[in-house]
Amino acid sequence: MLRPLTSALRLLRPWKPLQTRGCASDEAARGREIQVRALEGPDQALSPAGITEILMNRPRARNALGNVFVSELLEALAQLREDRQVRVLLFRSAVKGVFCAGADLKEREQMSEAEVEVFVQRLRGMMTEIAPSTRLGTQNKKGEQKAAFPAPTIAALDGFALGGGLELALACDLRVAASTAVMGLIETTRGLLPGAGGTQRLPRCLGVALAKELIFTGRRLSGTQAQVLGLVNHAVAQNEEGNAAYHRARALAQEILPQAPIAVRLSKVAIDRGMEVDIASGMAIEGICYAQNIPTQDRLEGMAAFREKRPPKFVGK
Repeated sequence: MLRPLTSALRLLRPWKPLQTRGCASDEAARGREIQVRALEGPDQALSPAGITEILMNRPRARNALGNVFVSELLEALAQLREDRQVRVLLFRSAVKGVFCAGADLKEREQMSEAEVEVFVQRLRGMMTEIAPSTRLGTQNKKGEQKAAFPAPTIAALDGFALGGGLELALACDLRVAASTAVMGLIETTRGLLPGAGGTQRLPRCLGVALAKELIFTGRRLSGTQAQVLGLVNHAVAQNEEGNAAYHRARALAQEILPQAPIAVRLSKVAIDRGMEVDIASGMAIEGICYAQNIPTQDRLEGMAAFREKRPPKFVGK
């Protein structure tokens, strides 16, 4: 039962920094459908690392999930997973009025049945790079259980998040939406069913009966409705620029940023793994994670800062 924790706890190994930071400003990166940008914290003395954004930029297709989009996002996630500077990962859109419109059905229409099956497997694999299941089929090439993306992830929904777009948001730890955003698992209205984790993550988020109702009907929800149901953590009034959810998501990330990064990551492991098992096994998982945190410099720094009545300076060691 606890075997999947082995690879999850390897997130404490030394991480290597990305070769390029802030690549969204590079001329070559501007044409990419997925761009990566590192943001600085408000106080570099207290927060030497910061927030990293994944910027989705496929305006002609409303950020639809096509082959290039998926390949570039998988590449970005693979690099960022190894970047020690990433304390919070934020998903946002560069396309006004839309987060992600879901699968690229025009592209998929040109695929054979076999090609569709392969693509959906890749799409599901992309989602499990963010938040994998502990169940069968989520092992890496070495046969080890995949760990979730180690840092907290936040989706900023400033517009439409439909089908696979909502599945991408569901794979994130936290979700923030504009009150006017529109979201839903609408696949049944297209003769499909959610195939990238929606049938599994939505009931875990909202409960089985409500998830069934939303999927069976293909119902669309506003950001305000989604917050009432618990689908998003926060809903905020949209602004003229159309990026209110992004700003609220950044504010939430800034709250996470000063906290001890190893303790935050281990808390994420304990919650994610614990939710998949009975409470007795979950308590054992919590104990394993707690033991991993005991020898860290950050734990000693936290106690020293409390004793000396000063803000802690966590370094992620």
